[in-house]
Amino acid sequence: MTSVTDRLEALEASAARLATLTKTLTSEQLGSQSYPKKWSISDVLSHIGSGAIIMRRGIDAGVSGVPVEDGFNQSVWDEWNAKSAADRAIEVLVADRALLDRIAELTDDERTTSKFSLGPFQLDLTTFLGLRLNEHVLHTWDIDVALHPAATLPSDAVNEVIDNLAMISGWAGKTDGNERQIEITTGDPTRKFALKVGPERLSLEPAGEAVGTAVEMPSEAFIRLVYGRLDPDHTPAGVESPELDPLRKLFPGF
Repeated sequence: MTSVTDRLEALEASAARLATLTKTLTSEQLGSQSYPKKWSISDVLSHIGSGAIIMRRGIDAGVSGVPVEDGFNQSVWDEWNAKSAADRAIEVLVADRALLDRIAELTDDERTTSKFSLGPFQLDLTTFLGLRLNEHVLHTWDIDVALHPAATLPSDAVNEVIDNLAMISGWAGKTDGNERQIEITTGDPTRKFALKVGPERLSLEPAGEAVGTAVEMPSEAFIRLVYGRLDPDHTPAGVESPELDPLRKLFPGF
C-alpha cells in the first residue's frame, strides 16, 4: 500500500526532474508553447509554483485546524501571474522545495490524523499528496514534451500515479451520455480497469481478473489518456482499438 513516504519520495524525484528541465531553459523557450495550447512553458511553471504555495498553506491549515483565509488562493495566483518568466523559472523551484520540506517535517501523528481540505472533500495526507504528485508529474511532462517530442512519463512516477486515477477521472472525464463499460488493461505495471460511462458522469474502478479486455495500452499512456494528453501524435506504436478515439473524447483534458 502506498504511504506518505512513497508519495514524498515520488514528489522529490519529480521536483528534481523539473529542476533539471527548468535550469536549462532559455528566455525564448520560456515563452514558447507547452503541451496545453493555451499555456506557455512559463505559464506551466507559474501553475506548478503557485500550486506549491497553496498546498503548503493547505497543509498548515490541516495540521493546525485553522482554515485557509478567504481569497488566499486568488492572491497567490495574482502574484504569480504578475511575475516575469525569468522569475517564475527561479521561484518555482524555491516553492517546490519549501513544500517538500514542509511535508517532510510533519510528525507521525500529523501524517496519520490530519485532514486536508479540497473543496468539499476532506482528504488524508496520502491522498492529498497523490493529487499534487499527479499534477506535478503531468505538468512537468507538458514542459518536457514541448522540448523533447518523444518524452514519456518516467517509470517511477507511473508506478505511483497509475493507482491514483479514480478521483481524477471523475473530474477530468466528460460523459457522452452513452451508457457502457469499457474494459482497459495496462502494462508496466499491469493493471485492469473498468471505465463505467453513465448518463451524467463516468467512473474508473479496478477490475477483477475475470474482466475481458477491450483496450490495451501501457500504464504510462493510460495516465496521459485520463489527463487528455494521448493525442495521435503522442500515442505509443501498437496502441490500437476502435475505442481509442471515443476514449479521447471522454477525457478531453484539463
